[in-house]
Amino acid sequence: MTETPSRQTLTALLNALKPDGDDDNVSVRELIHKIGERAFAPLMLVPALILVSPISGIPTLPTLGGLLIMLIAVQDLFGRDHLWLPDFLMRRRLAADRLQSALNWLEKPARWVDRHTGDRLRMLTRSPFRQVALVIIVLITAAWPPLELLPMVTSIGAFTVSLLCIGMVTRDGIYVAAGYVFTAAVVAVAVTLVNAGVAATQ
Repeated sequence: MTETPSRQTLTALLNALKPDGDDDNVSVRELIHKIGERAFAPLMLVPALILVSPISGIPTLPTLGGLLIMLIAVQDLFGRDHLWLPDFLMRRRLAADRLQSALNWLEKPARWVDRHTGDRLRMLTRSPFRQVALVIIVLITAAWPPLELLPMVTSIGAFTVSLLCIGMVTRDGIYVAAGYVFTAAVVAVAVTLVNAGVAATQ
């Protein structure tokens, strides 16, 4: 199973993604090259964090980001040691100024996370709990395309994915546990709303 070789800081990860000053836009291929094709957890975390930021409102971005995360999670789940993505995704480009805006917005939360991570509940970041987190990530991102038109829904899902990936990147199981709790809370709220809607129509 592919894992991040050592604990990373979110600040260092975001700094690695900063576009060059003369770039008008950045491709997915370029971003993956900066992160590393074997670093599956950071590769999932970056689009999840971007989708938590204000630029998540760009049309089709949640769907493309969700597809990207899902493909990475599935390959991680099946133990691939080298990432493969279809060319149409690798060629997708994001305006450099929008990427920089998202990175600036994420800078302060990233510093907070870096100050509040440690060697806690590390077993939750390893097999078989890692696979549980990956399955949850696949299920969450698979639901994004039909939900993209609903405000904030995909951002809530991206926040959940971010918690799980932060745990895997920093090797801090507290964040993975928080991702489980947040997932359960979202599911409970969704079930309650559906039941209330069914009851209202009867």
